[in-house]
Amino acid sequence: MKIALNIAGVILVVFGCVWFLQGINVLPGSFMTGQIRWAVYGGVAMIAGIVLMLSAKHGRRKAR
Repeated sequence: MKIALNIAGVILVVFGCVWFLQGINVLPGSFMTGQIRWAVYGGVAMIAGIVLMLSAKHGRRKAR
């Protein structure tokens, strides 16, 4: 489960970063370029990805 959360978190951070950079007009080349809405979506995706990775790191441990 930790591996799946980490993979999902990394994917969200990478896509979020791309969306954010396109939204603030740094990374040109798509319909998202220059649209502040995509910068917001990217920021939210990056935060969600970081939360997923942190929850995987500090998740519940099995009782022995």
